[in-house]
Amino acid sequence: MTEPLFLRQSRGLSVAEIAALTGAQLSPGTPQNLPNDRLIRDIATLDQAGPSDLTFIDNSKYLGQLAATRAGACLASERFAGEVPSGIVVLRSPAPYRALVAVASALFPDALRPRSLTDNTGVSPRATVDASARLEDDIVIDAGAVVGPRVEIGSGTVIGANAVIGADVRIGRDCAIGPAASLSHALVGDRVIVHGGVRIGQDGFGYLPGPKGHQKVPQVGRVIIQNDVEIGANTTIDRGAMRDTVIGEGSKIDNLVQIGHNVTLGRHCIIVSQTGISGSTVLGDYVVMGGQVGVGDHLTVGDGAQIGARGGVMSNVPAGARWAGMPAEPGRDWLRGVATLRQLTRKNLKGEQGAEE
Repeated sequence: MTEPLFLRQSRGLSVAEIAALTGAQLSPGTPQNLPNDRLIRDIATLDQAGPSDLTFIDNSKYLGQLAATRAGACLASERFAGEVPSGIVVLRSPAPYRALVAVASALFPDALRPRSLTDNTGVSPRATVDASARLEDDIVIDAGAVVGPRVEIGSGTVIGANAVIGADVRIGRDCAIGPAASLSHALVGDRVIVHGGVRIGQDGFGYLPGPKGHQKVPQVGRVIIQNDVEIGANTTIDRGAMRDTVIGEGSKIDNLVQIGHNVTLGRHCIIVSQTGISGSTVLGDYVVMGGQVGVGDHLTVGDGAQIGARGGVMSNVPAGARWAGMPAEPGRDWLRGVATLRQLTRKNLKGEQGAEE
């Protein structure tokens, strides 16, 4: 069985083209054009790179792999440029990994936004599109997808197989809605990526406890997703109860994240997998939350705040703060508490051993 290549590649890039693209500087004596058999066609790690691959080095822990690499070209910071083996083209860059990402984006443009999983073009005859839906040109709708009444979808957007777009939903241009995703009560901006299995716009979790049981609170808001947002697989975003749930432009949400009703997520936030954000909480711009963070309801997390993995946020977090722990507290206080606990544990263990002797 031959090994398939799942992503379409470009024709490749010469070293001179890579230098122009990234602003990297060719080492003295490097030819401006490589022969065709040395054209850079792929990216790879130091230990796996071959003659047609581009790699990078920006950390001393990988110097051993650098010494043995067979790459065609290597992006290197000034500190490590002299360590690159002879015969490998050196591209000096102050930010090698950032430069590598720029090259990868040029070599593999299809990796930046999901395509039709079945290489479909246009609207599949096996999709169900309501007659009142308004579709711009150059839209792909895969088999099994359902597009409801009065939906509007912008040009360049891909709707994956078995996705369901509820009545009156608006989706902007150049978006990608993954297979088996569902969107309702939602307005979606341009260049938004929604991966497979995402649920957007379902009821928020709202009940009024009483002696005869829990009375359901109507959830009458929407979900507003601004431009350039990416939402990972199987994430859920509830619609608002009395105000909209809002995801700010440029924010990136990992797989398996839960965002409750009325939440406002600022611009360019990073929310890592398995995080849960309770209802009516407001996150500022550029907030970062590590994996499995839990955030209580009706809280505020200020601009630029960072919460460490598995942190439990139970009070407001100031702008620019770095918190960790359960319950979450300023990072230095948490580290100090951990160190104190370890010291006490060691002291008690020594005392117990002395008593036994």
